[in-house]
Amino acid sequence: MDKKWDLKIKNLFSLKDKVVVVTGGAGSLGEGVARGLANFGARIVVTGRTAATLAKAVGQVREAGGEALAIVADVTDENSVQKLSEQVLAAYGRVDILVNVAGIAIRHPAEEFDIADFRKVIDANVTGTFIPCKIFGAIFKQQGYGKIVNTSSVRAFAGHPGGYAAYGTSKGAINLLTKQLATEWAKYHINVNAVAPTIFWTPLTQEVLENEKLKKIFLDRIPFGRAALVEDMVGSTVYLCSAAADFITGQIVYVDGGCTAG
Repeated sequence: MDKKWDLKIKNLFSLKDKVVVVTGGAGSLGEGVARGLANFGARIVVTGRTAATLAKAVGQVREAGGEALAIVADVTDENSVQKLSEQVLAAYGRVDILVNVAGIAIRHPAEEFDIADFRKVIDANVTGTFIPCKIFGAIFKQQGYGKIVNTSSVRAFAGHPGGYAAYGTSKGAINLLTKQLATEWAKYHINVNAVAPTIFWTPLTQEVLENEKLKKIFLDRIPFGRAALVEDMVGSTVYLCSAAADFITGQIVYVDGGCTAG
């Protein structure tokens, strides 16, 4: 081992000047992940469907001292994502990492689930993950490198009596998609992994976590006894984006306070 090895170890988690596209970048989780990655030196491109909320996310990243660009795009529309990729390449000349955070949750008892709502969840979460993977994966293949981090959930690991027929199904699909792409694209030096959190504090889960009865149902399943925080997601995402994970692919990292351990 030599000084070059020591230097590499010291910079193992650095994302300096890496160009990172974060889908769903205007949401609580996407914004937090974007800001966290920027703290490690990444150049952030946040994307979503609403310019005003993207502007707020860009402001948060810049406030943290990072570089950020907002591009409006719909991850369920292949043409829209293709245009997104072209704009990123025009701005930076390359893209190093894709972090798929965009997604929705609709909960109903399975026997009462409206098929239109079911399809909406599958389209947003599964198709909305696959299309960016497809478009940016082609760029990574041409470059000869790239990293993808998808967002899954503990609901892909086990069922829950809370009406997750669509959401759990969508996240299970993301797990297998992650493994499939990792297998297909390893020969192109493309890493594909996923982060799978338990329930965490965001405006989308406020209704559940502020209801003491529902909150207890969830927290009783988590050995750490609390919901996840957005910052809990940041560390695992940074890790999978960094050189520390260069030999890791096809893995689902559960950020769940021990929920899936027993």
